[in-house]
Amino acid sequence: MGYQPVVKNSELQFPISGRGVILVDDVLYTGRTTRAALDAIVDIGRPKFIKLMVMVDRGWRELPIQADYAAKTIKTLATQNVKVRFHSTDGINEVIVKG
Repeated sequence: MGYQPVVKNSELQFPISGRGVILVDDVLYTGRTTRAALDAIVDIGRPKFIKLMVMVDRGWRELPIQADYAAKTIKTLATQNVKVRFHSTDGINEVIVKG
């Protein structure tokens, strides 16, 4: 059996109905994580709009999802892994491609 995601409750401490939402992710790959986040957002409320901002768009989409804003677009192999490190949490800003 393949990867089985853990489903958790989604809660926000503020209302999103009628407001714009900018969804931020580190790496956009297949689009499945973004799809799950979009589903959770619309389950919580009805935002005025939803925009997607990613640090790295690496291609290889399995779903028709596209970033509205991408800090960097890179070509990768499907077998490669992409990791984004942030100065605020990792002490350095960098994108690492392995494999």
